[in-house]
Amino acid sequence: MSTRLAQLQAALEPLVGERALSLVDAAGELTLTVKAEGLRAFMAELRDRDDLHFEQLIDLCGIDYSTWSGEAPGGSRFAVVLHLLSVRHNWRLRVRAFVPDDHFPVIESLVEVWPAANWFEREAFDLFGIIFDGHDDLRRLLTDYGFIGHPFRKDFPLSGNVEMRYDADQRRVVYQPVTIEPREIVPRIVREDGYGDLAARHRPVAPAAAVGAAPVTPPTASPAAPAADSNR
Repeated sequence: MSTRLAQLQAALEPLVGERALSLVDAAGELTLTVKAEGLRAFMAELRDRDDLHFEQLIDLCGIDYSTWSGEAPGGSRFAVVLHLLSVRHNWRLRVRAFVPDDHFPVIESLVEVWPAANWFEREAFDLFGIIFDGHDDLRRLLTDYGFIGHPFRKDFPLSGNVEMRYDADQRRVVYQPVTIEPREIVPRIVREDGYGDLAARHRPVAPAAAVGAAPVTPPTASPAAPAADSNR
């Protein structure tokens, strides 16, 4: 761990247990898991404290843990993840908060703390259905008008539920049920025998004999000629 990262970890460790649930160091990055309750006030503290000073929000996104192997890390299906940057101290922090209710996920908006969270929260609402309490313009951002569902949820079908096309009779775009048939998209690969066997690939191969050719016999040594008589 670098000295700078160790300083950040030392500043965050007193918050674990009181305001945060855990602080994990993995792959040279710190992840602070916090409680959803009082999230806005806690993030404002991370921004305003001189020893932390995370004045910039880099990213905010949602996570769906419904297909996570085993039990979800926080016991909830949805989580919100933030990536923070301190320009003054030149360090970064990942913050994760689990949303309590799986059926109607609601968490506090952070637009008052970082105005850059505005469109990030709209994106998380559009794709995951996470409600950000206190957001004054929580509309869909990426999907079409009248879209039903949230496409980044794990239970949303890959092909969607509806498709749109232009109807020449009505002279407008219309929606209809998806006509894509489920199909196998994994390519079938046929490999020759010994594929991947480097020893076999580099082993010298004897040349094949021509079809119909007489068998080739190795040349035999001719008997040595008698030595010349030196008395002649």
